[in-house]
Amino acid sequence: MLVDVTEEHLAVWAEELAALTEGLGGLFARPEPREVFADLVDGLLAGLGRVNGWTLSARAGHATPDRVQKFLNAASWSADELRDRVREYALAGIGDPEATLVLDDTQVQKKGTRSVGVAHQHCGLTKDVRNCQVMVMLTYAAPGGHTFIDRALYLPESWTADRDRCRAAGVPDEVAFATKPQLGLRMLEGAPAAGVPFSWVAADSGYGRDPQLRAWLHERALRYVLAVPVDLPLDGPPGKPRQPKVERAGDLLHYAVARDRWERRSCGEGAKGQRFYDWTSFEVEVTGQDPAPGFAHWLLVRRSTEKKQLAGGRIDYEFAFFLVHAPVATPVPEMISRAGVRWQIEEDNREGKQLVGLGGYQVRTWTAWHRHVTCTMLALAFLVVQRAQHPDPEQLTHPPADAFVEIPAQPGHPGKAQTVTPAPQAS
Repeated sequence: MLVDVTEEHLAVWAEELAALTEGLGGLFARPEPREVFADLVDGLLAGLGRVNGWTLSARAGHATPDRVQKFLNAASWSADELRDRVREYALAGIGDPEATLVLDDTQVQKKGTRSVGVAHQHCGLTKDVRNCQVMVMLTYAAPGGHTFIDRALYLPESWTADRDRCRAAGVPDEVAFATKPQLGLRMLEGAPAAGVPFSWVAADSGYGRDPQLRAWLHERALRYVLAVPVDLPLDGPPGKPRQPKVERAGDLLHYAVARDRWERRSCGEGAKGQRFYDWTSFEVEVTGQDPAPGFAHWLLVRRSTEKKQLAGGRIDYEFAFFLVHAPVATPVPEMISRAGVRWQIEEDNREGKQLVGLGGYQVRTWTAWHRHVTCTMLALAFLVVQRAQHPDPEQLTHPPADAFVEIPAQPGHPGKAQTVTPAPQAS
C-alpha cells in the first residue's frame, strides 16, 4: 500500500499517528480508554496477521484482553462521533470536489449464531450462501486516494423480527429492518449534510437496481454511474425504432451487436495493470423515472476484450451494464472513467481486511462491532493519507477523460484507445 518506505518515513508516521490519536482523545471522558484507543489503533497498523483481543493486547503489553474488550464493549464513547472525525481526517488529507462516493457491501464469515447480524446469506467472497455478517460501506474515492468514510451493519429480517435476540446482542429497539440499498441511501444522505465534497456516485447492481436510491439522486441532480442488472426496466433508446422491442437493459445487446461500434478503453488501474474493456453507449429512458432537468440517462454496455467460458460451458463475451445520470453534454470517456472508480471500494474492502483487521474481529455485540469497524476505518484512512503525502508517480487513481484519443471502429474490429499527453492549454 505504501511505496519507497524508509526508516525516516516510519519515524515521521509514528509521530503523526501519535498526534492523530492524541487529538481524538477528547472523544473519551477518562484516561484509560484514551490509552487503549491509541494502543488499539497502533496494533491495527502493526501488521499482526491475526487481529483479535489477545494479539492487540499482547502488542500493547497487556497481560489479558480485558482492557481491549472493555473498551469495545462497555466504555463510554460514541462510535458515530469517531466516524465523523475519521471522515474529517480523510477529507483534510484527500478531499476533492471531483471525488466519487462509492457504495458496496462486503462480508465476514462467522461461526455460530450469536454474533450480531450473522446469518446464512449470500457471501460475495465465496459467491454462495454462507454463515456471515454483511457490512455496507461508503468509500470516498478522490484523485489523491480512497478510503471508507461510513459503515452500516446489515441485519436480516430473521434478526429484526426477533427482538429478544436483538436485545441480547445490544441492538437498540429502534433499529428496524432496512435493505442494503436503504442503508446505503442513509449514508449518502449524511455526506452532503456533513459538507463532503464530491461530484459523482457509483455503486454495484445491488444498489443500481433500487428505484428509491436512484430517485433520491435524481431529485438532487447528482451525477451517478450505477451497475444495473439485465432486467432494469427501460423504454428503449429515445427516438429510435424499437424493433425488437426494448423493455429492459439486456435487450440493448441486440443494438450493440448489430451496430458493432465498440471503443476499447481502460476504466482504471487494477492489480494487473490497466483494466481494458470494449464499451458502447445508448441514451435511454428509464421506465417511470425521468432524469433531473438538464440531465439525461445513458446505458453503458461493457464487453470483455476476449471470449470466455461462461456458466453452462458456453463460450462468449462477458457483458455488464451501467446506468449513467449526468448532464447532457457529459462525454462518454468521463462516464467510463467513473464506472471504473467503483472498483476502489473493492480495494478498500480487501486492504481493510488484509492490513488493518476489518474482518478479523471477534466481537459479538452491536456496540462493539461499530466501535471496532470504525477504528479500522481510522487506521485505513491514516495509511491512505500517508500515501497521498508520498505518492507513487506511476499510479493514477483513475485515467482522466482527456488522456485518450479514439480510433474509429471498423466492421468486425473493436475501436481502440491510445494513451496520449494532452496538449497544453493556452494561457
